[in-house]
Amino acid sequence: MIKEFSILVVDDQMEYRDVLKLILEESGFAVDTADSGENALEKIQNTEYDLVLTDLIMDGMDGIELLRRIKYLNNKIEVIIITGYGSIENAVHAMKEGAFSYFIKSHNPDELLSEVRKVIQLKDLEKESKTTKNLGIISDFYLETKSRTYRKTLQIAKKAAQSNSNILILGESGVGKEVIAKYIHKNSDRKDLTFVDVNCHGFSDTLFESEFFGHEKGAFTGAVDRRIGRFELADKGVLFLDEIGNISFSAQSKLLKAIESKKIERIGSNKVIDIDFRLITATNKNLTEEIENGTFRDDLYYRLSTITINVPPLRKRREDIQSLFYYFVRKYSLELDKDIIDIDEAIINHLNQYDFPGNIRELKNMTERLVVLTEDGILRLSDLLETSSDNNKDVSKLDKEIVPLREIRKEAESNYIKKVLEICEYNVSESARQLGISRRQLFNKISEYSLK
Repeated sequence: MIKEFSILVVDDQMEYRDVLKLILEESGFAVDTADSGENALEKIQNTEYDLVLTDLIMDGMDGIELLRRIKYLNNKIEVIIITGYGSIENAVHAMKEGAFSYFIKSHNPDELLSEVRKVIQLKDLEKESKTTKNLGIISDFYLETKSRTYRKTLQIAKKAAQSNSNILILGESGVGKEVIAKYIHKNSDRKDLTFVDVNCHGFSDTLFESEFFGHEKGAFTGAVDRRIGRFELADKGVLFLDEIGNISFSAQSKLLKAIESKKIERIGSNKVIDIDFRLITATNKNLTEEIENGTFRDDLYYRLSTITINVPPLRKRREDIQSLFYYFVRKYSLELDKDIIDIDEAIINHLNQYDFPGNIRELKNMTERLVVLTEDGILRLSDLLETSSDNNKDVSKLDKEIVPLREIRKEAESNYIKKVLEICEYNVSESARQLGISRRQLFNKISEYSLK
């Protein structure tokens, strides 16, 4: 396992670079070195690395800028920041930018080796998860249903797949809109071609252009190479835009023009490129209200919604709750290498009565939490409701004072994040995975709630 794991060490001090290389090679890792951020980027474009260890303070490009560019080129490469300046501010900033963790130079090298092994464990989990997905188990299981309502949704989706019309998928957060999009692709005449999945949440106007239209080398500061945009990647295949209701008004205009003309130009180029893709979009927003509020273009809405598919929330397909729960139990017991020998009947009763505001995603997270917390292979309702005790204490405040609802929510979320961090032994990456959010989002929460 270790020999297949490759590391790039980046430091402008030859002595420290060579010492790190020696320590890592003695532990069985394949190690390469670079004396600058620029040199590192050249190597990354020509060689596959699993992990980059980079000094924070270097002449020219510093570690934070190198981290940003690495994540831009290949988000799958993990980065550990090495610093002689042990300030929490530097560490938090680096991890907000996507670093896996950080290491202080004066500390024991065994701490660094421990962090490297955590990266290996994370990648092993990702490989196992991908293997499951490649078998088609997850997508196929999501489509099995006893619900008449959901069965009708699937029938409409299958009919829509036979056309080349644009499709808009509507539904609450967590209902599985991406599953429907992939089901449409699987049943279309483009099923053997590319399916490009893009989450539109959080795109600035500049980033939108670069991501969707691509750019030429040198088109702007940081454009170290030509980048093929999402439109080109989806050529002849399917482009799925999730959270379409979140893109800016300016980006909507550019998207509309590309959809209508089926032509684009990369940033920094005047060459017109013809594109041909099937467009599927999805949102949990009410786009009619967004149009009335002036935040969404009506002409874009009509272009996107040739066919509209509504995905029912989980509370409207209660017949499927139990089978989905058992599926997730099997999934996480496999991923976490835990033998589940019994399930408290009270859990099933609770799930059948619960409304699931977070839909399938919430059920999935609840099940994962149960499997994580069990120590003897028995899933208990008390583990599921454990975090509610803190919330009940918060409600008791009503005896003395009334506080805003947002404050209660903040306190409950803060308490739950602290508990997950404890369970995961303060491994931020694992905690973020368990919570179903990115490391950056988790660090934002840690900073917002001043968690230590």
